[in-house]
Amino acid sequence: MDPLTSEPQAFDIDARVEPPLHGSEVAVLRGSLTYQRDTLRWKCSGLTQEQLAQRLPPSDMTLGGLMKHLALVESQWFDHWLRDAGFAPPFDSLDWDADDDWEFRSARDDSPEELRALFDGAVRRSDAVVDDALAHGGLEAESVRTSPRTGETFTLRWILVHMIEEYARHLGHADLIRESIDGHLG
Repeated sequence: MDPLTSEPQAFDIDARVEPPLHGSEVAVLRGSLTYQRDTLRWKCSGLTQEQLAQRLPPSDMTLGGLMKHLALVESQWFDHWLRDAGFAPPFDSLDWDADDDWEFRSARDDSPEELRALFDGAVRRSDAVVDDALAHGGLEAESVRTSPRTGETFTLRWILVHMIEEYARHLGHADLIRESIDGHLG
């Protein structure tokens, strides 16, 4: 199968679950984050490697780059900041000072299957970290690492809200890029 024309990623939009309108704070936050993650999966589904690497000038941003970037962000907040466990592979061995846009630049060389596996693996790890943090401190569970700006810890609540914001911001980019590729709206 030609990696530039294969279409291995699929996501059924009808499987995307709306966040609850009523429920606990944890249910609403986790439901909202899951919804944002699934929206990214949907925006990237059915595209070839070439399409995932297509940019919308003047930006160099691509859908594949967004998927890889958000996998990094998952590891950054849940592995690095919350647990102080370092970054998950492949982000753990990079010299970020030498190439701070590596995830965006390198994504063009990744197949759709590789990008989806990286993203889904990052989400699974993050969900496990959230489960553990909720069991040992709830939404007030504090990060091991502190903010370089304030010296304060981050609460799990703050991290979840920040992740929802991060996805929502990048999904706006994803909407525009996907529409430019094949006219897909939604």
